[in-house]
Amino acid sequence: MSKTADPPIEWSETKNVRWKVEIPGRGSASPVVWGDRIFVLSAVPSGADAAAAHQPRGGVRPAVPHRYVVVALDRKTGKVIWQRTARESTPHEGSHPDNGTYASSSAITDGQRVYAFFDSEGLYAYDMDGTLLWNKDLGDKKMRNEFGEGCTPVLYGDRIVVVWDHQGPSFIVALDKMTGKELWRTERQEIDSWATPLVVEEGGRAQVITSGMSRLRSYDVETGKLVWEGPGLTMNPIPSPVYGDGVVFATSGFRGNSLKAIRLADAKGDIGATNAVAWSLNHDTPYVPSPLLYDGILYLLKSNSGLLSAYDAQTGKPHYQLQRLENVPNVFASPVGAGGRIYVPGREGTTIVLRAGSSYEVLAKNTLDDGFDASPALVDHDIYLRGYKYLYAVGR
Repeated sequence: MSKTADPPIEWSETKNVRWKVEIPGRGSASPVVWGDRIFVLSAVPSGADAAAAHQPRGGVRPAVPHRYVVVALDRKTGKVIWQRTARESTPHEGSHPDNGTYASSSAITDGQRVYAFFDSEGLYAYDMDGTLLWNKDLGDKKMRNEFGEGCTPVLYGDRIVVVWDHQGPSFIVALDKMTGKELWRTERQEIDSWATPLVVEEGGRAQVITSGMSRLRSYDVETGKLVWEGPGLTMNPIPSPVYGDGVVFATSGFRGNSLKAIRLADAKGDIGATNAVAWSLNHDTPYVPSPLLYDGILYLLKSNSGLLSAYDAQTGKPHYQLQRLENVPNVFASPVGAGGRIYVPGREGTTIVLRAGSSYEVLAKNTLDDGFDASPALVDHDIYLRGYKYLYAVGR
């Protein structure tokens, strides 16, 4: 969600597309914008198998070597400023058949450095001109059924926080952003998760909130000590928690449905038997897309389908439920909001634009030649859409 962006409402291959460039390989990593640059991560199969990268769906065989690349593009023109191969290796496991990429985590930047996380292939820190400053190898994840990896770390202050949940020993770790040095590590009794952790300041202390099947947990950013914990979500938590007006919303939707709205002012210790959970849901929650919290309304997609519900964020009262999004049957990308509008990109290439608010109103349906799993980036008068093959800059 952007409080300042005002992107177009309508576009097509011949309208309001400022530029369109092919991105090497395949990735679900969202484009990240800072100043006049856009950063994109991708995994590029080597040699004769490179064509597999552009298949919209279908897992990539683990025996195929990949180059894990970081690409910096000029925001005005789409031209590549620099491209770096962080690592070249053969993945130790396969990827999910509906995702088919080894680059699902998005880049992170503070305007001085760019951080590229490829999970089992390592974390890499570059300066803004593409010089490698340090890298960190945290080991190899073992994911259930080789579902693939893709948990983006969070950057806060002087540290990067990584959640490492898998079929082996799980943990959360904080690294010094300048050097990659480990500052603290806390064990987690969890199996696979993909949700990006969320850092929130409450009562003068920064805490990092993590989703999990076993427990929802919050840790002190400075020390790694547990701040609070409560009942967990479903298996395979993928949506990232969101926060607004003192409430954190954590959700998941694989083999069940779960949403918990947690008032942070009341969250201390074990919150299971307290009033810290303001409201909850056990139906129609997202599997992959994160929720969107915009102007006091929480927007949720059911599973990975184009069925949208809108709830009052403070009370959980529904404004509307399971509204079918025309021409958007399948969604992996998270909905985003700006300019009083909601943008929902679909896997088949259509992005539906809705008026934000308590009633359902379609403003536009915009179709491009690519499909979209990555969440869009909204900056100024532009929306950047990263497809299976192309990166689009859409602007008036």
